[in-house]
Amino acid sequence: MSLLVLGINHQTAPVSLRERVAFGAEALPRALASLRALPQVREVALLSTCNRTELYALSEDEGQALADWLATHPADAGDLHAYLYKHEDADAVRHLFRVATGLDSLVLGEPQILGQVKEAWAAARNAGTLGTQLDRLFQHAFATAKRARTDTRIGVNPVSVASTAVRLAQESFARLDDSTVLLIGAGETIELAARHLSEGKVKRLLVANRTLAHAQELASRHGGVALPLAELDRHLSEADIVLSATASREPILHKPQVAAALAQRKHRPMLLLDLAVPRDIAADVAELKDVFLYTVDDLERAIEDNRRSRREAAEEAEAIVELQTARFVETSLAATRHAPLKRLRAHGERARDEALAKARQQLASGRDPQEVLNLLANTLTNRLLHAPTAALREAALSGDAELARATEKLFPPLSGESETDE
Repeated sequence: MSLLVLGINHQTAPVSLRERVAFGAEALPRALASLRALPQVREVALLSTCNRTELYALSEDEGQALADWLATHPADAGDLHAYLYKHEDADAVRHLFRVATGLDSLVLGEPQILGQVKEAWAAARNAGTLGTQLDRLFQHAFATAKRARTDTRIGVNPVSVASTAVRLAQESFARLDDSTVLLIGAGETIELAARHLSEGKVKRLLVANRTLAHAQELASRHGGVALPLAELDRHLSEADIVLSATASREPILHKPQVAAALAQRKHRPMLLLDLAVPRDIAADVAELKDVFLYTVDDLERAIEDNRRSRREAAEEAEAIVELQTARFVETSLAATRHAPLKRLRAHGERARDEALAKARQQLASGRDPQEVLNLLANTLTNRLLHAPTAALREAALSGDAELARATEKLFPPLSGESETDE
């Protein structure tokens, strides 16, 4: 039984492939049930964000069944195997700890990933696919991430993909205090973007979402105007900057919609920032003149400065991850080594309790105490020695010398007894 991690992320696969294996929150229960139904899988959790989709599993095979499953869920991604990475046992532990700490993120040290890892853990627990070993692993990951953020500066002035997108808009396109920004969605990324835009004194903020009530809640917190998603086309031309991050499986903005908006704007340029995976904005929108379209992959260049400034803190956090990985692996191995001893003791205690209970019943019924003691001794001896005696007999017939040598260590000759005594 091995601990495995299989997945793809922003470093190994383009967004066009990542969006084909992205899972929304509503799809997780069914996906986890399907994974747990694989005969090789004992425990499993699924982490899916805009930058990664990963399976964490306790599995009896080397991960081929998991890789094949991921290549066909939720959509066909036949070429996925070439982009997959796999980590096993200690390397799998280290990987999760680095992910939870923000060391494996597009934006180094980003704080949102820890919450997303916790959501993946909670989803697996609620689906009944999280057993003792994976639960212990995730709990240790949370503690490691907390310590890294407490003991290093990796969490100081946290930078998210949303804040990076807003900074990109400020530095490369237009002043916020002279711009109308349209946010599409109402999740955590959009909430963060709205907060940064509000702090940047954006001139006008529009929030469009499929559920109007959610858009209204977000808009009221940041001085914006809420719109139902159905009215997106009516207001698109008002936006100088569009930032979209929904959980839609299909694009929300298509080339004809944006072309119509540009015509109404008399071709004043628009900046479109698509932070969703799968993408919210159709790729061919980039073909339009006067449109500047960026996806999460394009932000890689914009955040290089952030990566350099956090390198020293990252090295300190990596040291914490290494220490915690070693501790977790050592503890897990110790528990594995002690498991046979625990089973042996439990077997002996159960045999003792059953024989003692029967002896007490016999004494209570008036049976001779000496006879009861003899029966107790014989019963206990037979129960304790039955399984090892049968195993030794089978070993002798099959020529298993290793078990015989182990028996000599476990049961050395008693004082005054030769090794040939029977």
